[in-house]
Amino acid sequence: MIVRQQPHPFKIFFAFRGSIIPKIYPQILLVTILSTVITIIQHWVPDSFPYYGTATFTLLGIALSLFLGFRNNASYQRWWEARGLWGQLVYDSRGLTRQLLSFIDEEDETGHTAQKSMVHLTIAFAHAVRHRLRGTEPWQDIERFVNPIHHASMRQAHNLPDYLMRLLGKQLGDIRCQQLTSEHMVQNMDERLTSMTIVLAACERIHNTPLPFAYMLLVHRTTYLYCIMLPFGLVASLGWATPLICAVIAYTFFGLDALSEELEEPFGLAANQLPLTALSRTIEINLLEALGDTDIPSDIAPIKGYLP
Repeated sequence: MIVRQQPHPFKIFFAFRGSIIPKIYPQILLVTILSTVITIIQHWVPDSFPYYGTATFTLLGIALSLFLGFRNNASYQRWWEARGLWGQLVYDSRGLTRQLLSFIDEEDETGHTAQKSMVHLTIAFAHAVRHRLRGTEPWQDIERFVNPIHHASMRQAHNLPDYLMRLLGKQLGDIRCQQLTSEHMVQNMDERLTSMTIVLAACERIHNTPLPFAYMLLVHRTTYLYCIMLPFGLVASLGWATPLICAVIAYTFFGLDALSEELEEPFGLAANQLPLTALSRTIEINLLEALGDTDIPSDIAPIKGYLP
């Protein structure tokens, strides 16, 4: 995710990191070259392209902008829902840790071991959710928080976060059997685990259910057709200004199309997608600090305005 500290308006005008331009510059270049060629032909051979008027292109542009706006709203809604789910995961992780440390009897070694084990599994769960959504290798972040006796079965699990959640549920059941806390607190802790399970399922729903391909294809094709036809209709009235105007319009429409495609999948590593690495590191830091651990990793700082 791009993180900027109130950039100067002049600087943000030329900002390249986080911009959608690297993805769409071939399309902008194509439209600019096409517009330039058409303008040169019109200049040397007048009336090569008759004056069609701008009404047709205005109506088409309005319709296309509505379609693009609808798709961008749908993509942003997915992005914002995903951010809300990770905020819920941070909240549930802190809440569960507070309950574990506050209401489990830690006078004997059993209670203290249960607290530490469940907090470590909660950290592992947050990392596992991130790696599952991004399709990356999780073991370096997770194995140090999971008892080695579970490593073999953990590596065979089809859904690693769900496996860790089952371990958390089993340990909560052991806490109940050993009467390390009250029945009421066990129920409250189980509600936290259920909420974390809901977060996982909702993130998987967003990740596995993209926007309908037919709608995306319609908007994509219409954007290309409109931007390619545009210079033929404007060159008779705009003359040498045609390449500039067409480039700006192409930047706007192709940019909206590419941005909605990027926001549609909020869990990736692109510049405008969610900083899951930083969020899971925040959970790790908060929970280790609550345990009184002294070996706490540092926060992940933005690198050149980018937070992974």
